[in-house]
Amino acid sequence: MKKLVLFFAAAVMAVSASAQTVEGSKFTDNWYAGVQGGLMTKTTQNRWLSNTNPFAGVRIGKDLTPVFGLVAEGNAYFNDRTQWGRDRAVRSKTAIKHSNVNLLGKLNLSNLFGGYKGEPRAFEVSALYGFGWLHGFGYPGYMRDEDNNINRLTSKAALNFAFNIGAAKAIQAFIEPSINFTELNQVKYNIDNSIVQVTAGLIYKFNNSWGTHNFKLATGRDQAEIDALNAQINELRNRKPEVIEKVVEKVIEAPAKEVKVEDLVFVTFAQGKYNLTAEAKKALDGVKKGSHVQIVGTASPEGNAKANQILSQNRADAVASYLKDRGVIVDKAEGKGVQGVTSNRLAIVYVK
Repeated sequence: MKKLVLFFAAAVMAVSASAQTVEGSKFTDNWYAGVQGGLMTKTTQNRWLSNTNPFAGVRIGKDLTPVFGLVAEGNAYFNDRTQWGRDRAVRSKTAIKHSNVNLLGKLNLSNLFGGYKGEPRAFEVSALYGFGWLHGFGYPGYMRDEDNNINRLTSKAALNFAFNIGAAKAIQAFIEPSINFTELNQVKYNIDNSIVQVTAGLIYKFNNSWGTHNFKLATGRDQAEIDALNAQINELRNRKPEVIEKVVEKVIEAPAKEVKVEDLVFVTFAQGKYNLTAEAKKALDGVKKGSHVQIVGTASPEGNAKANQILSQNRADAVASYLKDRGVIVDKAEGKGVQGVTSNRLAIVYVK
């Protein structure tokens, strides 16, 4: 089992080296939820198939990258005639024998070794490993404590065989065989204190901010494109004042006074991003506390109109949040999407 733990840790470290470049996401992106159920039986000293427990539960998860994610699950195990050992019954006094809650790390082996192509495969294999907590209800006999309940630290290792369904691949059916160690003593694994279970389930992947139910690959840029973008931004900065005034007047409606170059602060962003760089913060630090400003966020023509509108608004909001923290009064912060060929990943701050 130590080898399994070391393998999983090494695989997680490999994620950073083999991570795909995907669109930046919010905390609310890449979540899923579903229901599950199955059968479990004790691994040793047990008549397999004859002695099984049914269980049912729920599962929620979040994919952090196309390779690595987190899964939380909770199962309720129901009473039957299962024997714990050769001749000792452990039927509890309640309909639910015990519950188990797990927090697991998920490693998508298909994406780790095969790469992520922009959407999930029809069939994927993932490895899961983590720890949980078992609570038993009203156990008799040798498993009894003062309140007839038991509490145990548990651990689970599993292989997940998933089938992505539908054109959008928003629904996933899975079968998951696993081994669960139910009585960890100082995190020591004992095969005699373990169960084997098979879980089947169905999950739904919620819609993401960029309009799909799964990760979207970011558009790559070569050095020639980066140089062209920088040249375009520099050209905008070096234009004559009257030309810049016309560009900004078109974007900022009805300014309170005539727009001048010295009243403007330009903030640039990386492709598909809205986080402020150190250079951007330095430029914004020049806006005096108590000043009134109007902010317009824009996006470059790549991508669909809806995504660009959201991205431009996020850029305006990021600048507004930073300035508000410095005591600047933000009268308006608005995303304008794509504004011609000159509005490439910018936020324009108009200081009134």
